[in-house]
Order: sequence, then C-alpha cells, then structure tokens
Amino acid sequence: MKSCLMPKIGQEPARRAALVNATISEIGLACSLDVTVGQIARRAGMSTALAHYYFESKDAIFLAAMRHIISEYGRAVRALLHPDQSPRERLSAIVEASLGRDQFADEIVSAWLVFYVEAQRSPEAGRLLKIYARRLHSNLVYGLRFLVDPPAAHGIAQGAASMIDGIYIRHALQSDAPSRPQARALVNNYIDLNIARYSAKTED
Repeated sequence: MKSCLMPKIGQEPARRAALVNATISEIGLACSLDVTVGQIARRAGMSTALAHYYFESKDAIFLAAMRHIISEYGRAVRALLHPDQSPRERLSAIVEASLGRDQFADEIVSAWLVFYVEAQRSPEAGRLLKIYARRLHSNLVYGLRFLVDPPAAHGIAQGAASMIDGIYIRHALQSDAPSRPQARALVNNYIDLNIARYSAKTED
C-alpha cells in the first residue's frame, strides 16, 4: 500500500518552488532564521512531512532559497547587459541589477542579512556566498579593466561590492537607509571618483 505522504508524480518542481518562496516569506517576517519547517510548510500549503520529503532540513531549504535569489539576481544582471554597451555603461547596469527593485524587497533583504550570518557558521552557505562574491567581483572587474589598470580595477571592484553589501545591511537595520536611487548614485559616484583618481595617476 502506497504511503499517503508520497508526492504526486510531476509535482516536485512546483512544490520545491513553493517551499523556497515560503522560506523567503517566513524569514522576511521573522527577520531571522528562527522559523520552523512546519511554518514554512504551512505557508507553502503542505504538511511538514511532505516538506521534509523534498528537503532534509531547514538549512537545506534556506540554501535552496538563497540559490534561487542568487539565480534571479544573475538573470537580472544578464538582462541589463548588452554587447554594444560601453565599459562604464556595463558597470552602471551591474549596479542597477545589484540594487534592483526585486532585490530590494523587504523579504529578500532579510534573507540576505540572514545569509551573511549563516555563512559564518555553515560551510555550504559560506561556499555559496563566495560564489556570489566572486561573480559580482569578476563582473565589475570586466568593465573596469578597460578604464584603469588591473590592480586598480580589482581595488575599485572590491570597494563597490562592499558598498552594495553594506547598503543591504543598512536597509535591513536602519529606517533612514538610502533609497534605491540614492544607493545607485552612491555606488556610481564611488566608481566614477576612483576611475578619475586612478586615471590621473596613470597620466602622471
């Protein structure tokens, strides 16, 4: 006799997606990972046992949620990049995607904040965070290398990525954090000032 807990054939992708979205929503409400698989399962419209069928633990669901968020971010970056863009336009597109409306949603910001904390204790979360950081860094360096020398490109990229991460943390923790347009302007101004500074050094 088949178990009543066995999922219907063909339902796995939809139910995994529902659990991922429910995890993001629950973390957004709690502003922490202090939620249970039961809460996530209820929001996804399924039993706790069925949630455990698809994911062995809460940590596994959270990692799947962060992979989804990072994947959506990657799609946003690719959608804004075009072959005919100048190097500076490419940098602006990366900043725009990094501080996009979807990425700035409250529940997404909360998920990122929890992710930064989890990366300190979880090797898997730490590896995933390093992958995200390397991709952002390489995307920024690719545009910068046409405008400044390689050491400067890596330094500016590191600073810009740190600003983007810091803006998310401030948005999660402070009510007077910069708005999206203000945040984009801050990062772009930082990039422009440093391009000008390093360009002037090269000319000297």
